[in-house]
Amino acid sequence: MKTILVPTDFSDTAYNAATYALALAPQLGVARIVLYHAYELIVPIPDVPTVVPMVNPDDLRDASLEGLEKMKKELTALLSPGLTIVTRADNTLLAATIDDVCRQEEADMIIMGITGGSKMEEILVGSNTIDVVKHTSCPVFVVPGAAKYKPIQKIVFACDLRKVADTTPVAPLKRLLSVFKAELHVINIDHESRHFTTDTPFETLMLDTLLEDYQPEYHFIDNPNIVQGIVEFAESIHADLILTIPKKHGLFESIFKRSHTSKLAYQTHIPLLTIHE
Repeated sequence: MKTILVPTDFSDTAYNAATYALALAPQLGVARIVLYHAYELIVPIPDVPTVVPMVNPDDLRDASLEGLEKMKKELTALLSPGLTIVTRADNTLLAATIDDVCRQEEADMIIMGITGGSKMEEILVGSNTIDVVKHTSCPVFVVPGAAKYKPIQKIVFACDLRKVADTTPVAPLKRLLSVFKAELHVINIDHESRHFTTDTPFETLMLDTLLEDYQPEYHFIDNPNIVQGIVEFAESIHADLILTIPKKHGLFESIFKRSHTSKLAYQTHIPLLTIHE
């Protein structure tokens, strides 16, 4: 892993995520952090007279670059040996072009902050992060506003045990697990075995075969609330990371609707890593 993309809106939450990324970089073997600001702020509104003054794009770009340089300067003191920070600003909507930016910068991971608390914080900070999770194919590492870095030593992998072979992104999953070298706990949240089928033992065996190099421990938890079940278990074992695969179809699909993803990210201080199928 060589490059991490860190989108920022210059909020305290974004600064915290960038600080976390700098601390995590040595564990991942990362050499380059890209601080990225998408500064498109003009949204056309139907039936509004054209006499409404529009923001000058040059002024927006200048302000964006100035903010990035200020942030870079403040973070430079935290750089570990061999790690560099570069900046990038684009006049675009973040979620719409994030995949293109990742390809151009050859980013292996996106690290973003998320803020829980007031509805305004969720709208301004949380919605951007949730939209990025939904629209990118790059792994996204979500850092809750109050999270402070500590080495990733325990990972909780929340899995629905459905179509494991077809929906598990094996290569990126193994790559990340090999980098972290962490204790791996696989959990399945169900209630009264409602989602247990004749395929479940086979799917569990398939997953165990895929993960055999990482010696996972399996936990089957009864909880009617998936998010609550994940959070409570992760906190009970003092996990350093929650890992999930947002599927287009399946038991965990509901988590990645905006409200449910927000709940998972907002209800815990533990970072959340999403890897797409």
